[in-house]
Amino acid sequence: MPFDKKAYMKAYRQANKEKIAAQQKAHDEANKEKIAAQRKARYEANKEKVAAQAKAWNEANKDKKAARQKAYYDANKNKIAAYLKTEQGRKNNRTSGWRRMGVNNVTDELYDYYMNCSNCEACGKEFTETIKRFLDHDHDTGDFRYVLCASCNTHDNWKIYITAI
Repeated sequence: MPFDKKAYMKAYRQANKEKIAAQQKAHDEANKEKIAAQRKARYEANKEKVAAQAKAWNEANKDKKAARQKAYYDANKNKIAAYLKTEQGRKNNRTSGWRRMGVNNVTDELYDYYMNCSNCEACGKEFTETIKRFLDHDHDTGDFRYVLCASCNTHDNWKIYITAI
């Protein structure tokens, strides 16, 4: 009977699963940077293909994704609500909102500047419970401009005050 290498290798892998897994883990740990560089190069070379595959998967699995997100939220809504009441949760929620609106270079320094700004930078109104502060940004470039009150932000009143200075 001839030697069946495929069957032999399958039996060897089955009998030595833990040993092979440990060797693979050690190899991956020793070559972390090299593996990361290879993955990055492969991604860069196939960026359009990866994006197309992701888009196709998302389209085909809309219901599955929505169900998973709903299940996660339902299971964790108390944790999420508690997190959003913390300072870090409010900060993350606000900065991610800025990014979704297209603000560039959202940093801790920008957040601190925003939080410590007590008056509208255009008209000088003091921010209170009823007079809220808004982060104004250029919608074409995404660059931060000013911290404004609702009136100045909504009606572009800041242009009157800032150009007059």
